[in-house]
Amino acid sequence: MLARRTAQHAIRLLQKTASTACSKSLQSFPSGAVSNVRQVMAPVVCASARQYCAPAAAYENIITSVENENVGVITLNRPKALNALCDVLMTEMETALINFESDPKIGCIILTGGSGKAFAAGADIKEMVDRTFVDVVSGNFLAHWNKLATCKKPVLAAVNGFALGGGCEIAMMCDIIYASEKAKFGQPEINLGTIPGAGGTQRLVKAVGKSKAMEMCLTGDIISAQEAMQFGLVSKVVPPEALFETALATATKIASQSKLITQICKEAINTSFETTLAEGNHFEKRLFHATFATNDRKEGMTAFAEKRKANFTDS
Repeated sequence: MLARRTAQHAIRLLQKTASTACSKSLQSFPSGAVSNVRQVMAPVVCASARQYCAPAAAYENIITSVENENVGVITLNRPKALNALCDVLMTEMETALINFESDPKIGCIILTGGSGKAFAAGADIKEMVDRTFVDVVSGNFLAHWNKLATCKKPVLAAVNGFALGGGCEIAMMCDIIYASEKAKFGQPEINLGTIPGAGGTQRLVKAVGKSKAMEMCLTGDIISAQEAMQFGLVSKVVPPEALFETALATATKIASQSKLITQICKEAINTSFETTLAEGNHFEKRLFHATFATNDRKEGMTAFAEKRKANFTDS
């Protein structure tokens, strides 16, 4: 397993290096020949590196890849800054999510910070320190972070190391959180003279309850992965070396289901956070009835009756 992760890391480094080298080399080609060279080289680089073709070369702060042909992976890649969530990184993440969301082969997405010290240690404070009230209000600061929460496809956060402030918030925007035994969660914005601004005061309450959310947000205290599991913030805690493979196994299982029905199910569950029980039950019933208009509902029930594996067509 360690060898597999090492190989994956080497492949990603190779792709990034190759992309940079190719871009520099192309500058010396006649303009008319550049497009031909790109057409020849692009498939080779993409195939050998198994990178998601929308273009990892364009990303500076994340790495994207595809696992098992149907799982998209977004890896935060600012290790020297403990994956601090700068504006460029979040814009790149939004683009990657849109690309995976529009790819019919992708059935689930994993968001991870890699195997370093942090999933994401928070927002990039250096970008925020000189902003004014007028700046953040007129620019609707942090609004584009919400793409993670509105993605139609299931997103699984694989958290290793620190998930603090904005890092904890983007983890909570995901549908499932798996944590390594070394993971740490917290909303320490109070120590900076501010409060969470990307859902920390809202989603944390729904995950761990009012009392614990108050304690975490008002003291800035950090909790361990085990405590996060105890309070319901995460659904599984595993050894660090098993985190990605565990997340990938679950994501692959989700991606093997009908992608259409999976999205409907995700919508039904998320709606429960916004409505009363009666309204939620009514909405669920309507979505349940709607599945009877799909080919996959018919195939799933027919396969069950015939005691065979369903062959979903996402229709």
